[in-house]
Amino acid sequence: MKASMQISKNFQISKIDDRLYGSFIEHMGRAVYEGIYEPDHPTADEKGFRNDVKELIQELNIPLIRYPGGNFLSGYNWEDGIGPREERPKRLDLAWKTIETNEVGLHEFFDWSQEANAEINMAVNLGTRGVDDARRLVEYCNFPSGTELSDLRRQNGHEEPFAIKTWCLGNEMDGPWQIGQKSAVDYGKLAAQAGKAMKLVDDSIELVLCGSSSSEMPTFASWEAEVLEEAYDYVDYLSLHRYYGNQENDLENYLAKSIDMDNFIKSVIAVCDYVKAKKKSKKTINLSFDEWNVWYHSNEQDSKNEPWQIAPPILEDVYNFEDALLVGCLLITLMKNSDRVKIACLAQLVNVIAPIMTEKDGPAWRQTIFYPFMHASLYGRGIALTPNVQVDTYDSKDFADVPYLESIAVLNEDENELVIFAVNRSKDESIALDCELSDIELGQLKEATELAGFDIKAINNRDEEVVKTSNNKDVTVEAHRVKAQLKPLSWNVIRVSLV
Repeated sequence: MKASMQISKNFQISKIDDRLYGSFIEHMGRAVYEGIYEPDHPTADEKGFRNDVKELIQELNIPLIRYPGGNFLSGYNWEDGIGPREERPKRLDLAWKTIETNEVGLHEFFDWSQEANAEINMAVNLGTRGVDDARRLVEYCNFPSGTELSDLRRQNGHEEPFAIKTWCLGNEMDGPWQIGQKSAVDYGKLAAQAGKAMKLVDDSIELVLCGSSSSEMPTFASWEAEVLEEAYDYVDYLSLHRYYGNQENDLENYLAKSIDMDNFIKSVIAVCDYVKAKKKSKKTINLSFDEWNVWYHSNEQDSKNEPWQIAPPILEDVYNFEDALLVGCLLITLMKNSDRVKIACLAQLVNVIAPIMTEKDGPAWRQTIFYPFMHASLYGRGIALTPNVQVDTYDSKDFADVPYLESIAVLNEDENELVIFAVNRSKDESIALDCELSDIELGQLKEATELAGFDIKAINNRDEEVVKTSNNKDVTVEAHRVKAQLKPLSWNVIRVSLV
């Protein structure tokens, strides 16, 4: 199969915000305890955090981590996680029916995030709490000194402010499963007043308003419009959440689900711009896709968990090769929408629907989805260029005219390189890609890697990483052209220097 791709630096989507490659750690399952934090582990540092996990996270080059939830957020009191550990209460976490020990709280997580080279995307509880708690938390985190809360932070070990800049106003407040679920109007009014108070404390922060929990919610679109009507003037981003699965074991349809993500994004943009026009506002609301991933493998196992355990295994999806291919398609989709999607968070980071898995007292390893996310985060920095692609298409159960090639190019002038990301969705045919760059002069091929040739159900485990990157030797570079053979069912990254 042949595919052509035309690229010009005159046709730019946007400069990609580094926060597009964010992630998420929630106090649920083994994400925190036995994930990032295990004081008795052989690799644990003096604060109890696993260095082997930290090293894998650093490989991913994650700029932003959303914390502390998630559904957990809506019943969480942040004060439980500050001060001497021995005085911290154990609490019922009603969201996941577990026991939260509060061994890890705000200070510990901030220190860990600094070592992981990531900023925090902090969230405030608007389920069981409200305006006063939200502004108090900002004051505790960000005000320098001289007030009760800022001095309490200093007393607890942090002289300097945390200076957290990105804040989520609650989590999935439309969901019947959410503690403190609200109507769109009630939530919008609460978020507006909380956001107003938070920005009075620190006017440099940016706020994320809850959109729908999924595009499949019965109130989708009307929820977005109503919450924006109430809170538009106080917020900067609207959130999107979406997970995908292959419950029907239909590979062609599964790999086309990035089209659903693209449609979801464009629908939310349309609502944001409708409210902007209605309000005659000059401000544009951008998007924070702060939960996205594959999630379905663990559903049956989770239904068997006994309640009220400490850090039980929850949502521990074991990812296979086809999942890695879809994650690659989803990452390309986010890049294609980088003019409006400025923040995105792969949910989550360790053990819970995550690219990294750990064993208690044992090793940590890379799941299959680790690789496309790592490649995008490392090399998807710069300017996303509009790809003009001609390639054959197919129809699946839910989607028509699905292109066999999903691809985009990113121009990174800081690193003096052009990067092409590509997924071949075909099960049987290689794609002969001919990429023409009319006004970009190329130098040498720096690197060409692929995930290809694996059984679609192949997984990585503690003993062997079966699915991992190899070199693609079928790539040639001319002054204004890149040619490559893309194997069937493959994720590809081609890096070329600029002249």
